[in-house]
Amino acid sequence: MQFQVALEIVFYTTSGSLLTFLAKTRYLMTTLPKCYGIIPTRYASSRFEGKPLALILGKPMIWHVYTRARQCPELEQVVLATDDDRIFNTARQLEIPVLMTSPDHSCGTERVLEAAQILKVPADGVILNIQGDEPSLAPEMLSELLGPFSDSAVQVTTLAHEITLEQAKNPDLVKVVLAHDHKALYFSRSPIPYPRDHKDGPYLGHIGLYGFRMKTLEKFVGLKKGALEQREKLEQLRLLEHGISIQVVPTSYQGYGVDRPEDIAVVEEILKKSASAA
Repeated sequence: MQFQVALEIVFYTTSGSLLTFLAKTRYLMTTLPKCYGIIPTRYASSRFEGKPLALILGKPMIWHVYTRARQCPELEQVVLATDDDRIFNTARQLEIPVLMTSPDHSCGTERVLEAAQILKVPADGVILNIQGDEPSLAPEMLSELLGPFSDSAVQVTTLAHEITLEQAKNPDLVKVVLAHDHKALYFSRSPIPYPRDHKDGPYLGHIGLYGFRMKTLEKFVGLKKGALEQREKLEQLRLLEHGISIQVVPTSYQGYGVDRPEDIAVVEEILKKSASAA
């Protein structure tokens, strides 16, 4: 895919001072390999059974996620991957491309790999693992994920945004710390870095969207779980434990994932405001 885009992201703290390690990110993208978006979905959930089919403004959640992902201009193809007949049939009725995958996968990443193999994604192709519970997803976030892949050395990407100390204390909101080149040093459920001198911030919250080169995705799924991954219950640590770098792209966008039924009302308000502002 040939195109030229200049992207600049500048972060400021509440006091107006520039964050030194996230001062400016600029990607001049000229060439990308073929890029695919895969949305792994399953019906079972301990907190919200049948979540992918939950109605949001009269449409199932999978329709919202697919429709917004399809607006990313760099993606050649966007498909759902599921192991459930109810999701599969609903997607077909809504004319959403869908693949039936094995019920034996232990995580969404394994399902994404199977779908990518069905699609015959080439080794240097790029796959976005798009969370199926992000119905207010901004398509621009997917473009930001893809930008670094114009560099052939980049194998994995993800997103992060600035959060407050109070947000950082939430173990459900994963934090990340970066090197000067924006490669991830560590992800944790604890607030990192620790403010030894009682100076708070900045903190970066991780957004659980990933881009993989196909060959790296295949390698990742085949790796053994490491001690850090099992302790934090964060599968991205498997990559770092095995020496695979993750390029982190700072973003000003924030998604809102649906974890529980009560989150539906919040997402509906977000979508209504987004529609009225368009």
